[in-house]
Amino acid sequence: MDLNYPIEAEAFRPVVRDWLRENLPTGWFDDGFTMSDEQRKAFNQTWTSKLFAGGWICAGWPVEYGGKGLNLLEQVVLNEEFAKAGAPMRADFFGDTLVGPTILQWGTEEQKQEFIPGILKGEIAWCQGFSEPNSGSDLASLKTSAVLDGDEWVINGQKVWTTQAQHADYVFLMVRTDPDAPQHAGISYLLVPMHQPGVEVRPIIQVDGSAEFNEVFFTNARCPKGNVVGGVNNGWKVAMTTLGFERGSSSTTGYRRFLKEWDFIVAEARRTKRNTDPLVRDRIIKNWEQVKIMQINGYRSLTDSLNDTHNAALLGACNKMFWSEMHRDSMELALDVQGMESQILTGNGSAEGTIPGQGRGREDYPVSDIQASFFFSRSETIWGGTAEIQRNIIGERALGLPKEPKAAKAN
Repeated sequence: MDLNYPIEAEAFRPVVRDWLRENLPTGWFDDGFTMSDEQRKAFNQTWTSKLFAGGWICAGWPVEYGGKGLNLLEQVVLNEEFAKAGAPMRADFFGDTLVGPTILQWGTEEQKQEFIPGILKGEIAWCQGFSEPNSGSDLASLKTSAVLDGDEWVINGQKVWTTQAQHADYVFLMVRTDPDAPQHAGISYLLVPMHQPGVEVRPIIQVDGSAEFNEVFFTNARCPKGNVVGGVNNGWKVAMTTLGFERGSSSTTGYRRFLKEWDFIVAEARRTKRNTDPLVRDRIIKNWEQVKIMQINGYRSLTDSLNDTHNAALLGACNKMFWSEMHRDSMELALDVQGMESQILTGNGSAEGTIPGQGRGREDYPVSDIQASFFFSRSETIWGGTAEIQRNIIGERALGLPKEPKAAKAN
């Protein structure tokens, strides 16, 4: 793992820095800089258009499809400089990071022309239709079906934990198109419009009042025959590509949100005088060590991508299990440091916040940023593959342990 980036990648760093200094609000880099609510609102309204004009949205995409054609290390440098400056990238995770790159790699030219411009301009909102009530971590056992009827697929089934489904225009959907094929071989990857008869979205209300997760029911819903990405019954390979895009260019910056929370925990420990408690100090130090391990793991993932050594699935399982359990523990530490204060609702119930997990409060249940992050951390060991499943992957693929026995079927 060589942490010295090539000269070509480092030469790109001042280009990004100069653009940020020219386009961020005056005083952004000064100590103690703050914005009023009105200034923050104005910034949020104009920043995306500045990013688009600068070519920083989906900058790794090919030039012919609206990107800058940046290589992986240039994308890493771009993310690092934005993170160092505290400047937000566009937060269209499903479009920019998942389905867009998937269409670019697997889609037909017609699919690219139809969907890529809308993703790039932020005109199409997406959600991910993978998990089902009995097929979450065991994705290959999914049962939502799609049957060809002339020039359209007819879809029936249910998805669950579908983030932002209530706002989405399209869902990239895993469906079973050949019920007689082996589990992994009979799945297809469809691009399905959400605004149509036969698609019902039911929000799942969380304890803090948020409802970003949903159940989605498909009853004879339809999508064009040509909306299969990567070919019929090839959806498993396509989906694994999508999941792989969750890592890569953000590998060296993903730890920063946890470091920000660690800084908050240290400040709270000092404020509540719990920083003199040896047990609290020990937990804080261990938490810092874990954040640094996350940083190192990010470089491992980047090295794997650069060397094309195909360890992404195994590294992903290790990293996901590690950070999700670490974050759950660190949020418990945060509330312990605050003591009984942590049981008091101190948020303003708005959509603004300063810590990941933000904007999840409501007027009648105004959680603080750290309380919201605590609630959200409870779900992180589940979504994206439970910690138990990640341990199975590591045990079987890395340690060579026998596969977990399957439960006996009832007679």
